[in-house]
Amino acid sequence: MSTQGAAATPSEPPPAPTGPPPKVTHRGRTAAPADFSNSESSDIPEFELFGAPGPRGLPPLTEFLDIWDVDMIRERTDSNKRLHNTMLYNNDNLIVRRGQEFKIKITFNRSYKPAEDKFAAEFVIGSSPHYSKGTYIPVFPTSERQSAWAGRVVETSDNIVTMAITPAATCIVGKYHMYIAVVTPYGIRRTRRDKSRDLYILFNPWAADDAVYMDDEEERDECVMAEAGIIYHGFHDDVAERNWNYGQFNYGILDACLYVMDRSEMPITNRGDPIKVARKASAMLDARDDDGVLRGNWSGDYTNGVAPTSWTGSTDILLSYVRTKQPVSYAQCWVYAGVFNTFLRCLGIPSRVVTNFNSAHDNDGNLRSDIILDDNGRVDRGRTRDTIWNYHCWNECYMSRPDLPPGFGGWQVVDATPQETSDGLYRCGPASVQAIKHGQICFPYDAPFVFAEVNSDVVFYSRRKDGTMDLVKVNTSHIGRMVLTKSIGEFTRRDITEQYKFPEGTAEERTVLEKAEEYGCKREKSSPPPADVELVLPTLEVSVGDDFEMTLQFVNNSDENRTVDAYVSGSVMYYTGVTSSDFLFRTPSVAIGPRATVKEVVMIESKQYLKHLVEQANLNFIVTGKVKETNQIVTSMKVVTLHNPQLTIEVTGSHRVNEEMVAVLEFKNPFNFSLEDVYIRMEGPGLMRPKMKYFSLILEGSYVHWTEYFTPERTGTTRLIATLDCPALRQVSGQLSVTIKA
Repeated sequence: MSTQGAAATPSEPPPAPTGPPPKVTHRGRTAAPADFSNSESSDIPEFELFGAPGPRGLPPLTEFLDIWDVDMIRERTDSNKRLHNTMLYNNDNLIVRRGQEFKIKITFNRSYKPAEDKFAAEFVIGSSPHYSKGTYIPVFPTSERQSAWAGRVVETSDNIVTMAITPAATCIVGKYHMYIAVVTPYGIRRTRRDKSRDLYILFNPWAADDAVYMDDEEERDECVMAEAGIIYHGFHDDVAERNWNYGQFNYGILDACLYVMDRSEMPITNRGDPIKVARKASAMLDARDDDGVLRGNWSGDYTNGVAPTSWTGSTDILLSYVRTKQPVSYAQCWVYAGVFNTFLRCLGIPSRVVTNFNSAHDNDGNLRSDIILDDNGRVDRGRTRDTIWNYHCWNECYMSRPDLPPGFGGWQVVDATPQETSDGLYRCGPASVQAIKHGQICFPYDAPFVFAEVNSDVVFYSRRKDGTMDLVKVNTSHIGRMVLTKSIGEFTRRDITEQYKFPEGTAEERTVLEKAEEYGCKREKSSPPPADVELVLPTLEVSVGDDFEMTLQFVNNSDENRTVDAYVSGSVMYYTGVTSSDFLFRTPSVAIGPRATVKEVVMIESKQYLKHLVEQANLNFIVTGKVKETNQIVTSMKVVTLHNPQLTIEVTGSHRVNEEMVAVLEFKNPFNFSLEDVYIRMEGPGLMRPKMKYFSLILEGSYVHWTEYFTPERTGTTRLIATLDCPALRQVSGQLSVTIKA
C-alpha cells in the first residue's frame, strides 16, 4: 500500500545524550588550531622536495653541501651568554636576548662556497609555525637576501662557518627550535631535531629598540639581574623587612615561566609584546579565574598548604606549579608580588616590588574610605565596610607604552593579588605610574583603581539614630602615606612616594585631584571645621607577649574648659584592615583646662590580646570622643605592629666559590608556652637551594639548632634567608649577608 501523500505524525524526541560533551575543535571556524603552546612543536621534514621524484627516485646528493654539526656556543663562559647577560641562568641551552647579535658555528662536509651554496638557519616556535605570524623565521647569510632577523657570515675556516644572527627587537619571546637548511636542486634538506639546538629568546632591556629598554645601567642591573630582594611591610611609622629570593636564574624557572603563559592559553603571537605579557601574567599568577599559580588565603587557616608568611622565595612555588599542574597554596600580597617579580625578571622585563603603606581598597569608584561612628562617637563596625590595608605590595615593570600618548612609558603598575575584576578577570595593570601621578586615569589599564589606592581620603561620619549622617572629619593624608621599594644595589629602602603623587596640600596635588574628578572619581569636597580639642596617639615599639602602656594625649586649643567623653577600642586586625576580634574597650572622661594638655594612660596586658592574635600581629586602636561643650567629635587611629622574635644565622668556611661552607640557624622559644608543628625554611640565591626542616614541638624556653652544608655557586654579595612558621607564631624570620670570593 502506498504511503505517498500521508501526513507525518509527531513522536517523542530521543533522550538527551549522556556522558561528557564532545570536545570542541577549531573545525568550521579556523583553518588551523590556535597556537597557544610553546612546549608543543610541529615536525619539520628533514627533506622537503620541490616536486615529485622521478621514476628512479632521487639521485645521490653527495655532491651538494651537507651539514655535519652545529655548535650553538652555549656554555656559560662562551661569548653568547656573556654578551647577552644570560650567564647566570642554570640552563644548558643557549639563552639570548632579542635585538642583539649572537653566533653559531656550522660544520659542513666541505668548504662553503658563497657563490654556489645556499643555506639558512630556520627558527621555529609553537605548534603551527607560519612565516607571516613570526613563528617561522628563516635567516639567510647573504646581504642580498634578508628576513626580519638579520644574518651574516663573520668567519670561515676550512669547512666551518661562523654565522651571526640578530633576532628582531620585537620578536616573540620563548623557546625556539633551530634547524640548518641547505638548498639542493631537488629540495631542501635540514638537520634533524636536536634538543641541544633549542634556544630561548628573551626581552632585552640592554637594546635601545626593545620596548623594555632601560638606559640606567645600575637600575637595570638591580631590576633584571638581582636575585635577592627586600619586600617592605608593617606600618608607615614602623617599617619591617621581608627578604625574598626571586631565584629567576634557578634551574627550571625559565621553563616554568613559559609554562605559565602556556597554561593561560596566551597566543604565541602575542608573546613579544611586554604589555600583553604583563597583563596576562597578572591574571595567571592568581588561581581564581584560571587555575593560575597561587591560591590566596587571608583566613589564618592554612590546612593542606603553606602559610604565606612561611615562604622564603619563588623557586619552590613555581617548580611545584609545574610539577603538580595545580595552584600552590597559599599566598597573600607579598607572595604574589615576589613570584610576579621572578616571572618578569626571568623573561627580561625590568621589575621591582613596591609597597604602598595605608593602601585603600576602593571598589565603588570614589576616593573615600568611610568610617561610621554612632551618635556617641563610637565606631559602628557593622556599618563600616571600607578597608584600609596597613600595606599592600604590587609590582612595577618598565616598558614603553606606544598605546598611550608620549610621556607615559617607563614604570607601570601590575598587581596579581586578586582584589577587583578587570575586563572580567581578577587582574590589574599595566597602569602608567606617570598617569597615576598626573590624574590621567582614563588610560588603560586599571589606573582609577591604583589612583584610589594612593589618593583616597579617610572620611569619618557620625550616624544619628534616625539614620542621617553628619560629616565629622576628613583625613586627606592618611592613604598612600609612603611608597617604598628596595634601593639600587643596596639592601636599604628607597622612598618613591613622589613618583606616585605630588606633596600633600600643594597646588599640583589639587590640580591632579580635579583632573581625576573629570574622569569620574568622586571625593568628599566639604570639610567641617576642626574641633578645638586635638587627640594624639603615640608611636610604640612592642614585642609579642609584652605588656605596654598606650598614652592618649588630649590637647585643648581653646580658651575655655573642655570635657571629652572618650571611647577607646582595641582590636586584633589582619594587615588588610579587617578586624578579627576586639580585646579592649575603655570609656574615660577627660577634663582639660584652657590651652592645656592632659594625658590619659591605658594599660594593655598581653593576656588581653595574645589568645586573639592572627599572623602579622597587628593591634588596631581607634580613639573617638565627644566634646561635651561643643558636641564636636574628635578621632584618632593607631596601628601597633607587634615585633616577633628573630632567627639568627651564622656561616663558617672559606667564602669561596665551589668550596663547602656551613650555615647554622638558631632560634629560642621566648614564650611561656610550647610551639607545635613548626616549619623552618632556608635558602639563598647562588648559595643554597630551598631547604626545609620540621619540628613537631619546641618547648617553652628551649633552643633549636639547624646545621646545613652548602656550596656557593658564584661570587658576589648575596643573602641567606630563613623563616619559622607555626600556627601559634607566624612571620618569624632571619637573614645574613654573605660575600663570596673567587
